[in-house]
Amino acid sequence: MTGIIDAHQHVWTLDRAEYAWLGPEAGVLYRSFDMSDVLPEFDAAGVTGTVLVQSADNDADTDFMFEVARRNPVVAGVVGWVPLDDPDRAAVRLAELQREPLFCGVRALIHDQADPHFLARPDVDDTLGLLEDAGVPFDVVGVLPEHLRAVLAISERHPRLAMVLDHLNKPPIGLDDPEPWSSLIGEVAGNPLVRGKVSGLYSAAGQPGDWTVESVRPVFDRALEVFGADRLMYGGDWPVSLIAGGYARVWQGISELLTGLGADDRRAILAGTARSFYRLDNTKGNA
Repeated sequence: MTGIIDAHQHVWTLDRAEYAWLGPEAGVLYRSFDMSDVLPEFDAAGVTGTVLVQSADNDADTDFMFEVARRNPVVAGVVGWVPLDDPDRAAVRLAELQREPLFCGVRALIHDQADPHFLARPDVDDTLGLLEDAGVPFDVVGVLPEHLRAVLAISERHPRLAMVLDHLNKPPIGLDDPEPWSSLIGEVAGNPLVRGKVSGLYSAAGQPGDWTVESVRPVFDRALEVFGADRLMYGGDWPVSLIAGGYARVWQGISELLTGLGADDRRAILAGTARSFYRLDNTKGNA
């Protein structure tokens, strides 16, 4: 292992961008976060490269991430935002983002949309076609069974679009019944261009921090079964992980889950899958 890639990290600044989901009720998350807050955690875990992922559906958040990336060599890629429901404007913004050397993907907060079928809208589908034609990966931040069903439909309409399920689409950790998540994740994995992020795997019952390694293990084992290690990637989900025990606890939990895997599988989950999916510069993230 020459270095670990954290494939899912956020930064945000309250005085530069609007975060509709982020208010005083968010507790410890209701402040600005920059790279300096997490670098000691990276050093302790052995993380040598990271992918910044959008936190708000606006250009200001994406622009801020690129500013952070330019002054922090540890950043290997940036997943930005385009307006999925406005294909014309999305095309213009996508062209701008493609001029950024670290641009590696697109995400939008579909889980905050009132319409659970947002991804099925014709205007959104047109934008997904733009991503497909441009070869730009799409991060799917789904939380509902409908979101997994949407990925199945997108796979049929856009067979060349690479997608990754952020946080494995919020599996039912801590609940007795793994369905319909378990069946749907297996169907989704039938598309070889879909990957999964082993990230944000917090308890679905009680408080987010109520997860344990053993409560997460069945979810991880199912994801490993259907995707294989070469289609899974590690993400620390910082600073959201603060509500689930903090970066060190999340990292330790992932490390325990990976115990027993072969060296090649560990390398894939901890770096290789992220490098290939996001087409990261191989000089980034090496210790």
